Amino acid sequence: MDSADPSQSLSSSLDLKPLEALAGTGQTLSWNQLPSPQVERFTQALDPETGLGGIVTPETQEQLAAVVAWTAQQQVGILPYGNGSKLHWGGLVRNAGLGVGTARLNRLVEHAVGDLTVTVEAGMKFADLQGILAAADQFLPLDPAYPDRATIGGIIATADTGSLRHRYRGVRDILLGISFVRADGQLTKAGGRVVKNVAGYDLMKLLTGSYGTLGMITQATLRVYPMAEASGTVILTGNAEAIAQATQTLLASALTPVTVDLLSASWVKPWVKSWEIGIGPGLIVGFQGLSESVQQQSSRLLEVGEKLGLRGILADEPQLWRQFPQTIWNASSYPKVAAESPATASPEVSSGVSPIRCKIGILPTAAVATLMQSPAQGWIHAGVGLGILQFEPDTSIAVLEEQRRWCQAQGGFFSILEAPIELKQRLDPWGYTGNAWELMGQIKQKFDPQTRLSPQRFSFS
Repeated sequence: MDSADPSQSLSSSLDLKPLEALAGTGQTLSWNQLPSPQVERFTQALDPETGLGGIVTPETQEQLAAVVAWTAQQQVGILPYGNGSKLHWGGLVRNAGLGVGTARLNRLVEHAVGDLTVTVEAGMKFADLQGILAAADQFLPLDPAYPDRATIGGIIATADTGSLRHRYRGVRDILLGISFVRADGQLTKAGGRVVKNVAGYDLMKLLTGSYGTLGMITQATLRVYPMAEASGTVILTGNAEAIAQATQTLLASALTPVTVDLLSASWVKPWVKSWEIGIGPGLIVGFQGLSESVQQQSSRLLEVGEKLGLRGILADEPQLWRQFPQTIWNASSYPKVAAESPATASPEVSSGVSPIRCKIGILPTAAVATLMQSPAQGWIHAGVGLGILQFEPDTSIAVLEEQRRWCQAQGGFFSILEAPIELKQRLDPWGYTGNAWELMGQIKQKFDPQTRLSPQRFSFS
């Protein structure tokens, strides 16, 4: 048996006919019927000895519950997914025989404009939801990877947000209520549709960042915010010590930025090449609010930079800080990848020469030092210490291990999101060294006693 070909796995003999009756015709596809981009996405998420018999994409929560109940009866492992934009993140899934998708669960359930809440099904695309909210001059304060493809359920399952975390905190903090299907196929709810809600145990915290290992999210109620009157972006560049000082001065000041990001010089350069600005690591700060406030705060930050010998600009583009994530998560922004394989511009298909992307967490005070010591391109949210390091495709395991040790020494972590399968087989993507593995394993056992939901996605399972 060729272990590199999932279609040759024993799971490929799975009988999909019962699923057609549960999920409707046209919602079930065998592995051999999948289009090549989808095959590639699944392949990057699976251990080479694991393959899927096929996928099913139910159209209702009830259909999804029935499918999961059937897999429980048949003892079939499942790989939950939304639109597949982040299927390749983290650990490799083993012993999954069926992919269960939520892309057809994409309806707006309720938008309570006056209450600043919205309830949607998990398969709704993030970009589509933002379009709906924009019509009411509101927005969801998240900035996930691959925003055009990411679904709300996938964002919650991976706890995926970026720069906006500085002002609006994390995914869990804007999640008010959730519905999900348990491993036995039972529909369950937690939280509610109001901002003040303290009913029951915080299952939402457990499900946020669980990567589909505890249940399949079907619906979510989220807190939304009014759009600001104005926004602006300040870019400061210069030597590392001055950038670090400017960052600490900003964070200790009365200024109220929405985003505070530190970028490696190589990531700053493409954005400032048309302006008269220095070379070096960059401090990118976004402000939102009343027009006068944005102007005043931007001017004060520019004054701070000038006193420290930094060069700075107030960018004309009011939404410039929103464009950074789109560039960073697009593989074509990586020069070597773009030159060697233009096809890697889309994350839907990985050619094997895409950059290695890792999520890090460090003490905020170590952010600049982390950027300067790393051979990777870096993007760190300075207020919280979370960020992304992007390494060249041929980076050695020794280099990655050294970077992991550095982050752990700074009181943080180093997780591998995107990397070749061979690398993930040799180096634990999570690298967790804390004392909570046993507790997490016990929680997994309670929620999924047969270990069928995203099996082995985390090392403890």
